[in-house]
Amino acid sequence: MTKTPAGKKATARPRKKAKYLLRLYVTGTTGKSMRAIQNVRRICEEHLQGLYDLEVVDIYKNLPLARGDQIIAAPTLIKRLPVPLRRLIGDMSDEQRVLVGLDVRPRPPARSHD
Repeated sequence: MTKTPAGKKATARPRKKAKYLLRLYVTGTTGKSMRAIQNVRRICEEHLQGLYDLEVVDIYKNLPLARGDQIIAAPTLIKRLPVPLRRLIGDMSDEQRVLVGLDVRPRPPARSHD
């Protein structure tokens, strides 16, 4: 515990982790689109469990939103928060590339107790 200027004790607050705001643009239900959705969901559950909101947008059903985000290829994953904004293009099968793009540090592997 630390003391405040008034001499009162202040408790240390646990630092909140940033919430990730993600938007994945896909084109219908193509194989590449479905792989991208599965890959992003898996990566988020493994590395950002409870700390993300993922919105999946079908460009065919919501073209104005895609135009607003200047989407030129799909699948495209946009990380809005935490800043800086990042864009990743592809089926998101390269987990390390996705983690670097999201600025996420992978969790260390669990140690086995032999």
